[in-house]
Amino acid sequence: MSLLNTLLGSMTSQSSVQSLSGKTGLSGKQISGLLALAMPLLIKAMTKNASSGQGISSLLGALSQHTNPGKKSTAEQIEEADTEDGQKIIGHILGKDTDKVVNQLAGQTDLSADQVTSVLSQMAPAMMSGVNDAASQAKKEKASGKKSGFDLSDGFDMKDVKGILGSISSGKGGGDLLSMLMKASK
Repeated sequence: MSLLNTLLGSMTSQSSVQSLSGKTGLSGKQISGLLALAMPLLIKAMTKNASSGQGISSLLGALSQHTNPGKKSTAEQIEEADTEDGQKIIGHILGKDTDKVVNQLAGQTDLSADQVTSVLSQMAPAMMSGVNDAASQAKKEKASGKKSGFDLSDGFDMKDVKGILGSISSGKGGGDLLSMLMKASK
């Protein structure tokens, strides 16, 4: 199972789509179509950002702020989402390319840029929580001697993915990112 498939599955579940639909006024079909295009771009942008020491530090800080201690469903997290926080998350992930990516997604989905921004802002905190949960699960599996259930290699540069989740120890330049991630999230 890949991180992308896991996150996409939770974001496009019927309950999550209904939550986003209720908050944005868009149809489930519009939301599902947008998320199918946006999630791979967001994950890829996070991998790119995490290729630097500053990017890893920023990601670890963001993940520490987006935990799910009550183990709420993705739909519940979307319902409770702070859209200002979500806009900041999307801005950090996409950086200077935010407007360009939003406009491209709008063009591909026949939605307005404002509608795309609204959906992404509503789902971003839950997405970060999902990444944090995946990293925690990978740590537990690693600690128990099991191979992680996430195939982190599908379509992404493994070096960058290691930096994002810290779910695989990096023997070079920065020590064990998994430890750093877990310390930051406490």
